[in-house]
Amino acid sequence: MSEREMNRDGLYGGTGTRKQALVIIDIQNDITKNYRDIIGNINRAIDWAVRSGIAVAYVKHENASAGTRTFKPGTKGFELVPELNVVSEHVFTKTKGNALTSPEFIDFIQRTGINEFLITGADAVACVKSTCYNLRKASYTVTVLSDCVTSYDKTKITDMLRYYQSKGCAVKTVNEWVK
Repeated sequence: MSEREMNRDGLYGGTGTRKQALVIIDIQNDITKNYRDIIGNINRAIDWAVRSGIAVAYVKHENASAGTRTFKPGTKGFELVPELNVVSEHVFTKTKGNALTSPEFIDFIQRTGINEFLITGADAVACVKSTCYNLRKASYTVTVLSDCVTSYDKTKITDMLRYYQSKGCAVKTVNEWVK
């Protein structure tokens, strides 16, 4: 495959090249309504990724705990928010905070050779945090798009951005990334 030839998963790349994926975490109806503050930036990142031949993956949270009401499969709350631009069939489900706990997501990464992740989504202090930490622990390159993450408590976002950097993640805005 030549370096700019598209593979079966709609990704560009060749042996030894950067293979990026934009990952949208937990932008579901049951997530904090603060997602509305960032949905435009997430959709802009998605559009840019598509134009650039970068894979776009969506990771949804499924609450498997008995007695809980949120993130339950088959409910409206489990579905991706209607404002989100869904451009691929790469939609994965996790039952813990870390996206790498989804066997299907791990299979996607291994099958496609993704080695660099651009992270967006919610919650900055939970699932985004856990995913970033574990991707870095697994020696992947991680960039958090700072204006594409939110939290139930938005006052914690600045501290979380510092945390991501302390774990080796780059932190950029959408404008910095699309340059």
